[in-house]
Amino acid sequence: MSAADQPAGAMSGSRAGAAPARTSAKTSAAATFALVFGVAALFSVLTAILASIGLVLGIIGIILGVVAFKMTRRPGVTGRGVATGGLVLSILAVLLAVAFAIGLTTFLNNEGAADRLERQVGDLRDQL
Repeated sequence: MSAADQPAGAMSGSRAGAAPARTSAKTSAAATFALVFGVAALFSVLTAILASIGLVLGIIGIILGVVAFKMTRRPGVTGRGVATGGLVLSILAVLLAVAFAIGLTTFLNNEGAADRLERQVGDLRDQL
C-alpha cells in the first residue's frame, strides 16, 4: 500500500500496532501553590514587619506541601521537587517567624532593654 492509497487520517505518522502517544504528566497544583506560599512566606518573614502574615503563609505552605507529596504518588502527576522546595521554604519561614517572635518577646520583657530603647527614641525625637 503506497502513501497515495492510504486514507487521509492514516498518514498521521504512527504505525499500525504502535503504542498510542503518551500523555504528558501534569505538575500538581498543590505543589505549585506550596512553592508560591513558601516564597511569599519567606519574603514576608524577612521584612520583619509582616512576620505574622509570613507565619500564616508558611503554615498554609506546609499543609499544601504535604498534600502535594500525597498527590505526586498518583500516576501521571509530577511535582515532587516543586513540593519539596515549597515545603522547605515554608518550614524555614515558620521557624524564622517563631524565632523572631521569641526574640521580640524576650527583648520586650527585658526592662533594661525596653528602657534603653525608650531613651533612644526620646533622644531621636529631641534631635528632630
